[in-house]
Amino acid sequence: MKQVQDHYFHQAKKAGYPARSVYKLVEAQQKFGLLRPGNRVLDLGCQPGSWSMYAAEQVGARGLVVGVDLNPGPIRPRKGAPFHFILGDITKETVLARVKAISPSYTVLLSDMAPRTTGNRWTDQQQSLNLAREVLRLAGELLEPGGRWYCKVFEGEDFKELVDSLRPWFARVKIFKPKSSRSESREVFVLGFDFRPAAAGASNTITTREEEGEQ
Repeated sequence: MKQVQDHYFHQAKKAGYPARSVYKLVEAQQKFGLLRPGNRVLDLGCQPGSWSMYAAEQVGARGLVVGVDLNPGPIRPRKGAPFHFILGDITKETVLARVKAISPSYTVLLSDMAPRTTGNRWTDQQQSLNLAREVLRLAGELLEPGGRWYCKVFEGEDFKELVDSLRPWFARVKIFKPKSSRSESREVFVLGFDFRPAAAGASNTITTREEEGEQ
């Protein structure tokens, strides 16, 4: 495991990216072609910036990348699309309004967000699912018809339910475990292709366990 970590860590530094996590997006791009020239990309949980930097390169000067994160820090793509960073919580209406002010819709919605882990496997996984549900809700407001969705989730109880809930929203849904993910990690990435905006009308049916009254 350490050899794999070292490989991707050193590869990222050599390529000029601040974190090895960039390869979790690189692998998806190579396999599925998520990012295309001219795309408008929203990157949630963007710090320390590797995904935003890579996305800017892939979509080019005619594209756009907007990154949102709770944590501050400079992100300076070296080339490609214009980049805007918004510091804040994407679940807050004020932050969402700033995202919409830059672009009312996006071609690609990326999320590498993860909950603050507690050490309790079940709790952490449920919080991860709730984040993914929130990102799916945001797709109803921000993702354009035919758009693409790439979201990190911790596997575990209720994971299949989440994946099934995506199927009305997208023509095709895939589960992807990048080679650059640590072997012991429960993280996987869920992809949605060809967003169907008509399904967004049912977004109020996508609820968290707390909203359903479950503990």
